[in-house]
Amino acid sequence: MISYQICPIDPYAHLFEVKITIQAPAPKQELWLPSWIPGSYMVRDFCRNIIDLKAFDELERPLSITQLDKQRWLIDSNAESLQLRYSVYAWDMSVRSAHLDQTHGFFNGSSVFLAVAGKELEPLELEILPPEEEANWQLATTLSRIEGEEWQFGRFSAANYDELIDHPVEMGTFTHGSFEACGVRHDVILTGRHRCHMPRLLDDLKAICESQIRLFGEAPFERYLFMTQVLGNGFGGLEHRASTALHCSRKDLPLSMEMPVNKDYRTYLSLCSHEYFHSWNVKRIKPASFMPYALEAESYTRQLWAYEGITSYYDDLMTLRANRVSNEQYLEMLSQTMTRVYRMPGRQLQSLTDSSFNAWTKFYKQDENAANAIVSYYTKGALFALYLDLTLRLETQGKYTLDNLMQKLWQAFGSQGIGTEDDSHRRLYEELLGRDASAEFAFLDNTQELPLAPLLAQFGIEMQLRSAQGAQDQGGGDVEGQKIGFGARYKAEVLGLRIVSVTNGSAAHSAGLAAQDLLIAANGLQVGAQFENELQQYEPGDSLELHFFRRDELMTGQLPINPAAIDTVSLKLTDPAKAKAWLG
Repeated sequence: MISYQICPIDPYAHLFEVKITIQAPAPKQELWLPSWIPGSYMVRDFCRNIIDLKAFDELERPLSITQLDKQRWLIDSNAESLQLRYSVYAWDMSVRSAHLDQTHGFFNGSSVFLAVAGKELEPLELEILPPEEEANWQLATTLSRIEGEEWQFGRFSAANYDELIDHPVEMGTFTHGSFEACGVRHDVILTGRHRCHMPRLLDDLKAICESQIRLFGEAPFERYLFMTQVLGNGFGGLEHRASTALHCSRKDLPLSMEMPVNKDYRTYLSLCSHEYFHSWNVKRIKPASFMPYALEAESYTRQLWAYEGITSYYDDLMTLRANRVSNEQYLEMLSQTMTRVYRMPGRQLQSLTDSSFNAWTKFYKQDENAANAIVSYYTKGALFALYLDLTLRLETQGKYTLDNLMQKLWQAFGSQGIGTEDDSHRRLYEELLGRDASAEFAFLDNTQELPLAPLLAQFGIEMQLRSAQGAQDQGGGDVEGQKIGFGARYKAEVLGLRIVSVTNGSAAHSAGLAAQDLLIAANGLQVGAQFENELQQYEPGDSLELHFFRRDELMTGQLPINPAAIDTVSLKLTDPAKAKAWLG
């Protein structure tokens, strides 16, 4: 048995202490720490937070440690048992790593627990101790408990290292609620200051969870835990086998049973829906290259379009099926997803399979040029899933839908513990479609526009493209856009506009603007937050002389007055009877 112990020894210094006891270690025992966490495809080098690693034998005699590389250590030992002790600096307020202060503690095992090389498949125990100064702290995790009362610190077990690091832990004082979905217990905890009306949140999550369990036919866990850190401004989530770690803003939570589902709450429900859908689609149905995960370095796959894209299609759709949003609200959400794709010129340069494969270096390391160079396998993957769904519904007269594909994937792969290959989705889709689907799946490898407008029309939905109404226009709605475009994202500052990014081929591009420039004047007048609105008084063919600072150098450029880009999508329900075949 390998035994782990973790304790928040100094919340003010943000330090966890970890002890690992290994019975019958190898004479030269190697230990290693993951470089990344499943579901977040970027090397994060958690090892940088390991402090003061020491090793001792059963008589407390110190042992020699040799560091082999940034994340591997070798211990010379002929001892009967070996104990390692080290601290972990935990000050990453995200869902991916670890965070500790006097208000709460959170960690993913991949960022705090060294793996014992050669013993990764052996069972282990974990003891989680409370901080000395916080006697009222509680603890939440879906690890199997072997000692201690529910919501309290204690001892836990895991079948292997992979299971140990796939159950995040939240500790502190939190609000708790629970519900049953299709007979399965679900718990919800909120950490941080909030005014959430918990009965409303539980009711809405119950409906969403039941819709997803019914889609797949069974829940792949005995219980499930939603854990959310509530912040002044936050958003994000990461899936695990029986839980999800989330961040949200206070404004995202419902305040009453009667409060309408506004955009903020709708976004939070979709986030919960997204991470919950991953319980099947990526935690169990997953690429063969992820079985098992190779956590020491990048693990490549061309299938993230299926695991994040299909999930992104279903996350909003499930809020509709659960009757939490209306058809019109759902179409607005889908319009915004489509708009995010149309506003990425990089969709004409990068395919979905390339986007999936290069997630490590491009999608997860986006810079100011990202929109010009890449496409998101989340958003365009969702549109490809929509394309597959509508095509299947249309050609089979509603006999089969994308639901059936997901059910086949669950039965053939997820429930059997078998990984998917690059052609697995296409082969199962062809079984449902009753013909070769090479033409449809060719969109994965090319950069052509998906023919969604004619498909949507068959289901009583009119797709309209227009220009943006302004910087805050995310798509959807029935509004008139601006006639003149600028082509740059910016932040207003005291002296002018700080350029964040520039779209290739736009007016801002032609004027020579670049990210980090400070635009201060146009035609001799200071610019401010209303600059884009002021451009609307000009006519195409005009131009403005710009003055801007790049670093400490004053530069000039000519801004051509060009028509605004047609990159904003609005979906309108025109035939409810036809739409019923898709939206219900």
